[in-house]
Amino acid sequence: MTTILKIFYESTLQAFQQLWGNILRTFLSLLGITIGIWCVIMVLSAVDSMEASIKTSFQKLGDDVIYIDKFSWEEDPSANYWKWMRRPSPNYDDYKGLKKKLRTAQLVSYSSFIGGKNVEYRSSNVDGAFVIAVTEDYSRIFNLEFDKGHFYTDTEYRLAGPQIVMGYRVAKELFGELDPIGKKVKLMGQKCTVIGVIAESGKDLINPLNFDSAIILSYSWARKVTDVRNNNSRGGSINVKAAEGIPLDQLKDDITGVLRGVRKLKPKAENNFALNTISIISNILDTVFVQLRLVGLVIGILSMFVGMFSVANIMFVSVKERTNIIGIKKALGAKRWVILLEFLTESIILCLIGGAIGLFLVWAFSYAVTQIFGFEVFLSMKNLIIGIFTSTATGIIAGIIPAIIAAFMDPVDAIRQ
Repeated sequence: MTTILKIFYESTLQAFQQLWGNILRTFLSLLGITIGIWCVIMVLSAVDSMEASIKTSFQKLGDDVIYIDKFSWEEDPSANYWKWMRRPSPNYDDYKGLKKKLRTAQLVSYSSFIGGKNVEYRSSNVDGAFVIAVTEDYSRIFNLEFDKGHFYTDTEYRLAGPQIVMGYRVAKELFGELDPIGKKVKLMGQKCTVIGVIAESGKDLINPLNFDSAIILSYSWARKVTDVRNNNSRGGSINVKAAEGIPLDQLKDDITGVLRGVRKLKPKAENNFALNTISIISNILDTVFVQLRLVGLVIGILSMFVGMFSVANIMFVSVKERTNIIGIKKALGAKRWVILLEFLTESIILCLIGGAIGLFLVWAFSYAVTQIFGFEVFLSMKNLIIGIFTSTATGIIAGIIPAIIAAFMDPVDAIRQ
């Protein structure tokens, strides 16, 4: 063990001597390793960051929520376009039937898109705010967070008064630094009171619940002032959250039974609705990210080959320059494995230095992107370990042939040279 530690110590010193003794040559050789590690780990870090951001965004939709639609998320809508278009859109009657009869659901909500509308407060106005009408459980299903105020209480929903909830950007443009709560605005020709402002959406890569430019009305009031049923040709959206302890498969079966009854489908008739879950999107994303990682791996392997040959070149030169010393060591009794381990360790140390520089550049680039663009790119411990392992493996492969040549030199011939 002592011998091995001594070899490692001496090899480390020799590696740094090579580094400082031939700075330009070593720099050019390690540049390939640095670029290779940067390519491999930067691609993996970028993909991991994208995956984390997108999956976190979709998790806001709830992994225990079923989305009822006429389109299936698992199929390409264009493949069976007329099949989907012939189906009725989810409507308020479907919602009422599910709300009344579905026993395995904790929450059921219905929402209908009204369209882009102009909202005014005194001399300020916001044009094109998208307005949606929702039922009372909508906020709890999607866990809406509020910057100020609150969502509709059960009493407020039942009374169906002219009250609205607005997104962060709409509130900021209308009121500036004023407190929006309690203020009256004009929307669709009606005077409405602001009761809540939804918190600003994060800077995720994909944000499926971005309400910054939205105005939310209670469905109970919206149907008094506009024809909600016919506002959206595509119909509304129904979301069902499973009760505690109820598997999604059981909830799907129960929804199917209730909805078929509400729509009066014959026993042999095909379902004219689709039940979608976030797991469908997650599975699609997993496939996409696997392919992206493979692309990154191919790019990284090509880059590492360049670096590997660079380090192999410097190791051949190192063996050539120290041939006389190798001969003396062998003449004094040094074993082949000692010489082999000495040069192999030196090669690994050189690759680790190049890898460390590459990892530092990954961290610096990730930090810069996060600070400048607000999208978090991170260097995970897994990718850090991959970078170290890759550097070590490259050092072994690049140094093995020069090390074998050095180990099997004839001591007499080596000394003469």
